[in-house]
Parts: sequence; C-alpha cells; structure tokens
Amino acid sequence: MSFKYILNIALLLMITSFASAQIPAGFKPIFNGKNLKGWHISRTTHQGTTPNFRAEDGMIVVSQNPYGQGGILLTDKKYKNFDLYLEAKIDSFSNGGIFIRSSESGVAYQVEFDESVGSTGNLLSERMPISKQAKTEGREKVWKENDWNSFRIRMEGEIPHITLWINGVQMWDVTQPKNDFIAGVTEGMIGLQSHWTALFSSAAGDWNGLGSWQPGAMHRYRNIAIKELP
Repeated sequence: MSFKYILNIALLLMITSFASAQIPAGFKPIFNGKNLKGWHISRTTHQGTTPNFRAEDGMIVVSQNPYGQGGILLTDKKYKNFDLYLEAKIDSFSNGGIFIRSSESGVAYQVEFDESVGSTGNLLSERMPISKQAKTEGREKVWKENDWNSFRIRMEGEIPHITLWINGVQMWDVTQPKNDFIAGVTEGMIGLQSHWTALFSSAAGDWNGLGSWQPGAMHRYRNIAIKELP
C-alpha cells in the first residue's frame, strides 16, 4: 500500500468529517464527541438517577437500561443568555427533551421530544408552572422522519424570551409574561432528558405501548454547541 494511497484516504476521511459537521460559525462545542466530560447525571431528579447516557461514535446516546429508569444529563456549566445548537435523531415511542436554564433537580423550561404524539418541539416546563406554552407551526414541512434534525434554541432575558428553529426554520418565538422560576432564577444548565417509564403489561416487564419509552428506543445527539449572548 503506497504512501500516496494512505494520504488520499486520510484526506477523504478529513473531508467527510468536516462535511458532516453542521455547527454554525461562532458556536462553541460543549460535547467533545468522545466522552461525557463537562456533563454529569443528576442525582436528585424524580425522573431517575441511573439513566443510560453514553458517548458513542461521536454522539450522546440515551436509552432505558434498566427499562423504566429515566434521568437527566446536565452540563457542568450554567448559562444565562445563549443560543444552543444540536442535532437529534429521535426514535418513535420515546419521550424526552431539552432542558434550558435547568436546576440540578431538573426544574426547567423544556423543548419536548415525543414523536408518538407529535409534540416534538413544543415548549413545556418541568417541575414548575409555565406562563405561556408554545407549539411548533409548520414542522411537518421541514421534519426528516427517522433521521437527523437540527434544533436551535435561543434563550435570553430575565423575563425569558425563547425562540426555536428546526432545520433552520423558525417554529415559534415566545416571551413569557414573567419569570416562572422560583426566586426569579436567570441562569441554569443545559439538560438532556430521558423520561421515566412506569407502565408494564406483565411481571416480566413486557412493553404495553402506553409507557414513555419502547424498549430499545434511543435518542441520539451530535454537534452540540452553544454561543453565549450578552
């Protein structure tokens, strides 16, 4: 095998790698693609404390193992005003989401991930009331089913102003009437949620179709990056 051939292969791999990277200019990666350095699992959330988050092939992957056990993976760092970018591939019959300005126990605004009921991209909250929810508009026109889709979430202001784009198209833009966090918190962690599952059809734990996750389902994340705003 010639040196020129090896060099050509190496260049091809580099080009392929750069072509697959979709992080916008000005955004700083917060996942290194190798391990979960800079992230930690919450030990205080009601979702569960042993979720199966792992780094795999340049992605953060989450599934339920053991089945029924959910949880939250959080950034070590807290953020106030920011643009968050990531790409996600969401299996059917799996429930999770992106937490923004999250507390350690998972009190947060949430962008929902749930294809089973078509609510992916909706703005909800976790463990607190939300003054103003939002639903995606026109998502079906840009959504790539069973494939990678990009999410960009901008959050800023003491009174939260939140905007969502999916695959570069704006889905909603919401300013809350007030800060819904207890004591008016204005910063928090980025979180990836695996919703807990409690419904089984038998003592053996067979899935009955009514729980939050089908066994074997996964959420996959890649190209996770953030741009902090003034």
